[in-house]
Amino acid sequence: MKTYVARPKDVTRRWFLVDAEGQVLGRLAVRVAHVLRGKHRPIFTTYMDTGDHVVVINAAKISVTGNKLRAKTYQRYSGYPSGRKLTTLRALLERRPTEAVRHAIAGMLPKGPLGRDTLKKLRVYAGPTHRQASQKLEPLPDRMGRG
Repeated sequence: MKTYVARPKDVTRRWFLVDAEGQVLGRLAVRVAHVLRGKHRPIFTTYMDTGDHVVVINAAKISVTGNKLRAKTYQRYSGYPSGRKLTTLRALLERRPTEAVRHAIAGMLPKGPLGRDTLKKLRVYAGPTHRQASQKLEPLPDRMGRG
C-alpha cells in the first residue's frame, strides 16, 4: 500500500466562524488550532499547511476558569535593562482582548515558518462584526473529524 502525501493543489480551504462568547479560552484555542493546522482532514500532512481559515468573533466575552484573571501573566521584554513588562490576563482582556485569544492559539501551533504561515489564516475580532462576510463562513462544528 502506498503512502498518500498531500500536495498544495490538493488542499481546498474553507472558512469557519467561531463565536467565543461564554467559551473557555483554552478549550476554544484547542479547537481553533486543530482546524488551522488541518488535523481534522484525512489529508493532514505534518510539514505542510492543510488547514482552513477561522474567524473568531466576540473575543472580549470569553471566560476563563479558576483564578486565571489575576494569576495568569503575559510578559514581554524591551531589550533594555529592567525592560521586562508583566501584564495580567484581566488587563490584557480590557485593553486588547483579541491578543489574548491570538496568543492562546499561537501557543498551540508549531514554532517556525509553518506556524507563522498557519497563524495568518486566523482573524480575531473583539465584537460581533467582522469583515469576512463575503467568504461564506460556516459555523465551526463542535467535533470535527478525528478525536
